[in-house]
Amino acid sequence: MKISLLIGALFGIMLFAFEIESNDRYVFFLHNRFLEEHDLHELHPEFGRTEYNEIISEFRRNGLKVISEKRNENVNARDYAIRVVTQIDSLIKIGIPPQRITVIGISKGGYIAQYVSTLANNQELNFVFIASFRDSDIQNIPEINYCGNILTIYEKSDPFGVSALERKKTSRCKIKHFKEIQLNTGMGHGFLFQPLKEWIEPTIKWANENYNLN
Repeated sequence: MKISLLIGALFGIMLFAFEIESNDRYVFFLHNRFLEEHDLHELHPEFGRTEYNEIISEFRRNGLKVISEKRNENVNARDYAIRVVTQIDSLIKIGIPPQRITVIGISKGGYIAQYVSTLANNQELNFVFIASFRDSDIQNIPEINYCGNILTIYEKSDPFGVSALERKKTSRCKIKHFKEIQLNTGMGHGFLFQPLKEWIEPTIKWANENYNLN
């Protein structure tokens, strides 16, 4: 199946126009909070520039169709997730198998992705949550319910990301595939500002349904 489709932006601006084929794999990439509040060229005082375009290019180089945008400042995570779910539903309705759709979120983008997982409530979708879980989330964001094939990635030296096994335990959806990866780059939260192979490679494998990450 090949369909020319215009993917509308989450807040009214066109993202991409491309041909949709049922055997392609689609990635929704949701960036971090710093990029919401700063231009692409601006430097974080500790971690440098968010290499947004480089990350997207790496996904595309590996054959993934990427749907993404630079978000406006201070968007509401749940409201934004609703728009993403609407786009996912549009792809599924025209014949894209949900297992060929992956939502990848880093930092705040990872929290948006968790809301997408909750609201879509589809066990076949793939999700990668990167540097986006803290133990206090269980009490502070009790409405999150993981659903889908879930990969979480966190960095040992990063205070903003730890194991999300507790969230898996509290989630009511049956999760077919769940895996966690702890990185040891020593870069703190800055590891996600770059397309490091340590998180990019397992993410791409997950989007290709390599759930054993072999």
